[in-house]
Amino acid sequence: MITFELNGEAVEVDIAADTPLLWVVRDHFKLKGSKFGCGMGLCGACSMLVDGQSIRTCNFPVAAISGRKVTTIEGLGNPERLSALQQAWVDNSVAQCGYCQSGQLISATALLNNNLNPSDSEIDEAMSGNICRCGTYPRIKKAIADVAKKAGAPSAGVNVFVPGQEG
Repeated sequence: MITFELNGEAVEVDIAADTPLLWVVRDHFKLKGSKFGCGMGLCGACSMLVDGQSIRTCNFPVAAISGRKVTTIEGLGNPERLSALQQAWVDNSVAQCGYCQSGQLISATALLNNNLNPSDSEIDEAMSGNICRCGTYPRIKKAIADVAKKAGAPSAGVNVFVPGQEG
């Protein structure tokens, strides 16, 4: 039996220890927000927070999660009460196809949990493992900067390219 905290609730599963966390969350707990992308931990679509850090879960064995806290996209907010980042995603029209967005939001949350005033390069580094086929990177950066600014950071330190506006 493997026990852990999932979105604030104590849970347990009786499953093979090498089962990837992504499949445990999707199939056993029916939380479908985290996506299967590459299956090798390279694209970030499967990202979840584990003890506040963004982890690729498609190849992360559930046995390694015992006693830890897991937060999925469903644990960040809900349609009635979005997290600050989710609201910034909406305000900045970040999502296009949406497939990678749960992983993007998880990585952005981990970044801002550890650094509320990230520089441009710190955002690039934190988000570099999350691939977006639609190319919404500038809007993702702006959304992250907006949240940092609203949280009271003196300067978000982010330069965002906006098509049609040259500086």
